[in-house]
Amino acid sequence: MAAAGRAWRAAALLSPWWLRAPCRAYGAAGGVGGSGGGGRLLLGAAFALGGGAGLYLAARQRLREHSAAELPTGSLQLTLYQYKTCPFCSKVRAFLDYHGLPYEIVEVNPIMRKEIKFSSYRKVPILLANAGSPLQLNDSSVIISAIKTYLISRRNSLEEIVSFYPPMKTVSEQGKEVLEYGNKYWLMLDEKETKRIYPVKEVRVEEMKWRKWADDWLVHLISPNVYRTPREALASFDYIVREGKFGTMEGLFAKYVGAIAMFFISKRLKKRHHLRDDVREDLYEAVNEWVKAVGKHRLFMGGNQPNLADLAVYGVLRVMEGLEAFDDMMVHTKIQPWYERMEEVIQKAAVAV
Repeated sequence: MAAAGRAWRAAALLSPWWLRAPCRAYGAAGGVGGSGGGGRLLLGAAFALGGGAGLYLAARQRLREHSAAELPTGSLQLTLYQYKTCPFCSKVRAFLDYHGLPYEIVEVNPIMRKEIKFSSYRKVPILLANAGSPLQLNDSSVIISAIKTYLISRRNSLEEIVSFYPPMKTVSEQGKEVLEYGNKYWLMLDEKETKRIYPVKEVRVEEMKWRKWADDWLVHLISPNVYRTPREALASFDYIVREGKFGTMEGLFAKYVGAIAMFFISKRLKKRHHLRDDVREDLYEAVNEWVKAVGKHRLFMGGNQPNLADLAVYGVLRVMEGLEAFDDMMVHTKIQPWYERMEEVIQKAAVAV
């Protein structure tokens, strides 16, 4: 009975957790680290596949180290605090992996969040960076923009660069006070650096537009599609239970109660974001819109190599791998060639280091 009680209490926390703190660092934040606003956070957090306890147990490997290429000057020690299946956290991992940056992962228990008790900021991703002095970066898009700026421009310290992305308190559509970050899609470069990275203004504008699109729209299509039907919701939780270390009663409660809870929460999300009755149609339309924007004459939106928009979209979509929604997307849209190219370049970056 004690095991069943713990599992029930964990399932009961699923909805409040998603409503309170989507996985973003934007606060929900971007993805918990993604973009801003209660709705965005809700969707970001909602996709932590198994919810609280299930996700934590399934991703038990508390620390995972990634080797990386040596940085141009000095060393940059990075620790990423995350929920494994959070799309905003996945964005940050895609960015770090592609750039060959070494980092450690700390999987955060989404119920207790003891791993981030050191922080007054209670969402993920959180990146601790040490480039001579320790520094905490919040919000997935801020993390990516700040670290990218640091890699390109060595004129300023990382601490000074982060100060260019000030936190601001705003009020969400639901009337709640939330924390947002200014300038988070901008790289803080001087004129010479800007011309080197963005030969024409339109290149920069396009990248920023689609990074924001990934946070503000694409991420909200994940949970309604992953938990679209009771069967799909159950399949998602079945994966969590199989990968985690559950007692018999805990596993039963986590699998069935969690699946039911997320099935109904996904319907609320569908209504909140004005999605169609068949949410797959919204997913397919969004993905094909992205493919159209990349075009037939570019391998990536960044040209011959991915830019920050490519990495953001890939990071969001990657969290669906292994689920029915992902397989359907591959079959019914034109995303597969681009997606496979993204996989290949990130894998090559990993091998290179």
